Amino acid sequence: MNFQLDFIEDKVEFYEAHDIKTLEKKVNTQIEVNKAILLKVHSVSHQMHVDENGRTYYSAVVHYKAK
Repeated sequence: MNFQLDFIEDKVEFYEAHDIKTLEKKVNTQIEVNKAILLKVHSVSHQMHVDENGRTYYSAVVHYKAK
């Protein structure tokens, strides 16, 4: 029997929310989850968009790498 483990070395996750506090909470929650599988934050990118009705929309991309 051949048993092989494949480790995640890079992972990119996308998040979105209608307010910055919710986005921050989502990102922080996932950072803790990814720490459990030995991934640390490599970079973070975020944007804010205002639609034609004046509503804000926030998004973020977090790149994780193996420790």
